Amino acid sequence: MCDVIIEKLLAVRDKKPGTTVQLTNEEVEFIVVESKKVLINQPGLLELEAPIQICGDIHGQYHDLLRMFEYCGFPPDANYLFLGCAPPSCARVRRWHF
Repeated sequence: MCDVIIEKLLAVRDKKPGTTVQLTNEEVEFIVVESKKVLINQPGLLELEAPIQICGDIHGQYHDLLRMFEYCGFPPDANYLFLGCAPPSCARVRRWHF
């Protein structure tokens, strides 16, 4: 099932940003369950191997994520560390978007 989901997600690479990816309820549930397993089993401190791409928050912009993968390589061939949203800048972004 994983390969089918990845194929669907990558199918929008050349589409306009905002293009919807149609996933079934079962596919979404699969992603949630498998992601939870990965996160629960990760230690609090990760040992990462170089080279690694360190990325700031992409604010949920899927096409930005795809562009980074196109430019730097797709996992597992490239390593990434996504820092997420820092609280002060997150507050500013939330005010702009909501």
